Amino acid sequence: MDLADTVITADAPHTQHAHGAYLRTRGAYYIAQVKANHPGLFDRVRHLPWREIRLDHHDRTRAHHRLEIRRLKTFAFAHLDFPDARQALQVVCWSKDFTSGKLTIERVYLITSLPSGTAAGAQLAAWIRGHWKIENLLHHVRDRTFREDDSKIHVGCLPRIMAGLRNLAIGVHRQDGHTNIAALRYTARDCRRSVTALGLAG
Repeated sequence: MDLADTVITADAPHTQHAHGAYLRTRGAYYIAQVKANHPGLFDRVRHLPWREIRLDHHDRTRAHHRLEIRRLKTFAFAHLDFPDARQALQVVCWSKDFTSGKLTIERVYLITSLPSGTAAGAQLAAWIRGHWKIENLLHHVRDRTFREDDSKIHVGCLPRIMAGLRNLAIGVHRQDGHTNIAALRYTARDCRRSVTALGLAG
């Protein structure tokens, strides 16, 4: 696959030096979320003087009885301890649920190998929103339906294998035309249904 000049988005587990270096050697750019699993990098990005940095982009959406406001700021780096990282990003999301009246504020930090000025704030925001849409479709189901965070499997490569199996189950059910992932319960009641969904039985 030709990755030259493509932009790859990644969540925190993939914010690893080896992954960033690999993408850069393939000519791709990355936008990767930074969390506490990279404590040094997270602290440096989180403690930038964000209050003093100008706003690059903001948008407001209203849907599903909820108002969301997202604000994006960027900060250019001469050097950051991550392969070819050129900018840090802060996204602040305000979400107001009109049904419950609850207001939530979330701050998300990211790094990117895109040099300053390569992409406008609106384009960066669109890439990030696109990644979150995938997370909502996949990771939310893994967290809520499969209760992935409650898994007791933590040794070696087993968590990655289990995540792959969950992704396979979700993908097969969506390809089979199920929009409600709770249909997994129906399939689980009879092992022959799983074999049929995988195309292994007539």
